[in-house]
Amino acid sequence: MMAGLGQHSRTRWRTHPRKTPRSRGRTGPRSGPDRATLGVIGLICAVAGFFVLSIVLGPVAVLLGWLATGRRWSAGSQALPALVAVVLGAIDTVLAVIRIAGVMAGSPV
Repeated sequence: MMAGLGQHSRTRWRTHPRKTPRSRGRTGPRSGPDRATLGVIGLICAVAGFFVLSIVLGPVAVLLGWLATGRRWSAGSQALPALVAVVLGAIDTVLAVIRIAGVMAGSPV
């Protein structure tokens, strides 16, 4: 009578859901700043770039904004600081290049 006790399926007694192979490795590492933080830092760099070190802070703002957007531009309110950081960083960079070109040409800008 006791011989049939070990013949049950193991899946019947599981208490936690089994992970599917699709879910492994797609979440990525959880260390480091999240996308919202990168967007805000990029926005701060873009605004500060209008006043000081625009040739450095402009590309940094573009890079951080691009990383913060990920693969989508329409993520609601989370993508707004990142999008603004990309646009303002690009404007910072273009103005800095124009300013440097003007100084090299000899015009006082």
